[in-house]
Amino acid sequence: MSFDNIAVLDWSAASTPKRGRDSIWLGLAGPEGVQAENLPTRALAAERLAALFNATLARGARLLLACDLSFGFPAGFAPVVAGQPHALAVWDWLARHIQDDASNRHNLREVAALANGHFPGSGPFWGNGAKLEVPGLPRRKPALPDGLAEFRQTEDLARAQGLNPKSSWQLAGAGAVGAQNLVGLPVLARLRARFGAAVAVWPFQAPDTPIVLVETYTALVDGPVRRADPALVRDAAQVTLLAQALRGMARAGRLNALFAPPPPKTLPEEGWIFGLGHQAALAEFTTNGHDPVTRSYQSRMS
Repeated sequence: MSFDNIAVLDWSAASTPKRGRDSIWLGLAGPEGVQAENLPTRALAAERLAALFNATLARGARLLLACDLSFGFPAGFAPVVAGQPHALAVWDWLARHIQDDASNRHNLREVAALANGHFPGSGPFWGNGAKLEVPGLPRRKPALPDGLAEFRQTEDLARAQGLNPKSSWQLAGAGAVGAQNLVGLPVLARLRARFGAAVAVWPFQAPDTPIVLVETYTALVDGPVRRADPALVRDAAQVTLLAQALRGMARAGRLNALFAPPPPKTLPEEGWIFGLGHQAALAEFTTNGHDPVTRSYQSRMS
């Protein structure tokens, strides 16, 4: 599997423009090296991704975009909320309901409450970090509706390997990622609609298009991150090191193994973490100099 450029995206659900830690970071690895870009708003990040896609197509190149977002939800959610047992149907449902303006103001809590209303009880989404109450969105973790699990199969495997992914249902609190998913997936859905057949989303579609989107988990390179320059923002270190590792593996002809996950029946709904189980190989390609051009990092604040 050959790609000319690798991009790794770390998203944010911040409700105001934000830079630095816990904001949006884009790591880019290509023939010219590795750099990290810090985007203060989701609107600017969406524009940057569209520009990256356009540049890829104009050059006749191939791009792998690895996003630190959960591409799916635990099995049973998609058919109830989106009417189809497919993760991409949830992307489109979120794109129709999420409102997110140029200054990062969003309605993700209200949309989470709307989704909760499709199920009996109080869940599955929980964690209202705002001062105002949101009817239908509990602040504390409720009992899950019958038939829904807390984690996807890929997250269960990650936890068995010593990683600590949070549940997609948790929207607030330490390490919560659910809010990022709700405001990130609509951006990817609109990019899919805009660029059509040039874009594939793995593992739901064959990764043979000019632009391929995959879900990743930047904690896969936490070992190398701990050894990185302490002056570098952790998020920047994660996206640059992971981009470097993926490009190194691609150049060495070793990326194909990452496109071969176990085939659980829930895959069309839940998706899979790209690179899970290959942490040792990823670490190897951040430290062994397979791609020396990428060993000097640049951080660009955008």
